[in-house]
Amino acid sequence: MEEAMGLGCYKEGKRMFRCTRAAALLTGLLTAVLAAAPAAAQAPTVLTILAAGTLAGPVRALDAVFEKQYPNIVVHPEFAGSVALAKQITELGRRADLFATADWRVVPKYLFGGKSGKTGYADWYAGFARNAITFTYTGNSKFAGAITPKNCYEILARPGVEIGRANPDTDPSGYRTLLMLQLAERYYHVPGLMQKILGNAPRQNMRDTETELISALQLGEIDYLAIYRSDAIQHHLQYLALPAAIDLSDPRLAKLYGTAVVHTRNGDVRGTPIVYAATIPRNAPQREWAEKYLALLLGPEGQKVMQQSGFTPLAPAVAAGRDRMPASLHPLVAEWPSS
Repeated sequence: MEEAMGLGCYKEGKRMFRCTRAAALLTGLLTAVLAAAPAAAQAPTVLTILAAGTLAGPVRALDAVFEKQYPNIVVHPEFAGSVALAKQITELGRRADLFATADWRVVPKYLFGGKSGKTGYADWYAGFARNAITFTYTGNSKFAGAITPKNCYEILARPGVEIGRANPDTDPSGYRTLLMLQLAERYYHVPGLMQKILGNAPRQNMRDTETELISALQLGEIDYLAIYRSDAIQHHLQYLALPAAIDLSDPRLAKLYGTAVVHTRNGDVRGTPIVYAATIPRNAPQREWAEKYLALLLGPEGQKVMQQSGFTPLAPAVAAGRDRMPASLHPLVAEWPSS
């Protein structure tokens, strides 16, 4: 009996030893896995970019370049009207790493604090590209075979023509369309032209940003769309090569453009040459990565992408408040020219 009990105890002890050894091996394996887990499961850094709708093409192209250079970064771009996006930052508390607008004036007007006592979200900006405002159309648009820059003012005002445009209260394209039409009325010497054309562009044909209407144009729901030349080029659409005197593209005509003034819910807007600009908000969560991304945009690779997308890149870029910019960006910009 004692012998049998001794043998049983021996077997039980051997089994417990094996279990203990297996448990130790399992614990060691789990420890090794858990030690490696943080590196493998670490979430990538998200870089949030708020940009004008017309910048969607080049920004997405640069996103791909940036993410290839920095595999631990995921760029999250959002596109809408520049004014609407600025108000997301200032009125809704939206935090963004980079803000890029189709009109440089949006930055000082909405993001600078100034003397009003409002919170300041930026104190500098860099202009990086020019553009032109125009009308785009397709082969199926009414009178597409007859319209030219010389007779467009007459065709766009014809009854039955449907024109799309951006909301001037949310998007620079919207108020630049009004400025362009005001300048066109003088250029073509046709009193009342602006209102005649706007009669074909009612509110139901208006969106927060004009890029939302590209599909409507392609589907034939509208005949013409007031839009930037770059968008027409990117989407392979026909467009009117309007005179520089009305398309807001030429910095040498700044004085002429300044004679046009339109009214929006956000105040009066005076005509200026089109310049796109970007800034890094003060409360940007990923400032260091935003600097690197802006360096890409302002540098040779960014200029190349902008040119391929139908813009006229500024080389070098120009900065207002250059001394307040991150030092890493100083070599890429010149001082903003005095008016």
